[in-house]
Amino acid sequence: MTDLHLNEDCIFCKIIRGEISSFKLYEDDLTYAFMDINPLNDGHALVIPKYHAENIYATPDEWFGPTMSTVRRIASAVNKVVRPEGINLLQANGPGAKQSVFHFHMHVIPRYADDGAGMNWEMKHGDMDAIGELAEQIVAAIE
Repeated sequence: MTDLHLNEDCIFCKIIRGEISSFKLYEDDLTYAFMDINPLNDGHALVIPKYHAENIYATPDEWFGPTMSTVRRIASAVNKVVRPEGINLLQANGPGAKQSVFHFHMHVIPRYADDGAGMNWEMKHGDMDAIGELAEQIVAAIE
């Protein structure tokens, strides 16, 4: 698993290879964590696997687990240092989710009640029959 699968043109792969500088927070054989240079709030960090996969769907399980362990480690450190009111873990897949770098990555974002960056949506009661039918289809698609 330590045979790195990196992309020649990916900005995150270039960071992993040291071709582009970053404010490194943590690195091990499988993951790399660094500060986001376009932060939502102070302490905003990114965690990436040292494996180029475009999104969550393409990321092999053996890379996903270690990446999430590093996310927890970084979130804990950010929480200790920045002392935010909360932390969001954000991961986007595809243009509809506003994914901007097509290398699986997790954002660790310190949050404050008054930071003006919404992420909540209005709750509305769903159609229970439609939800149940959709749940059955999703269960059938789990690999």
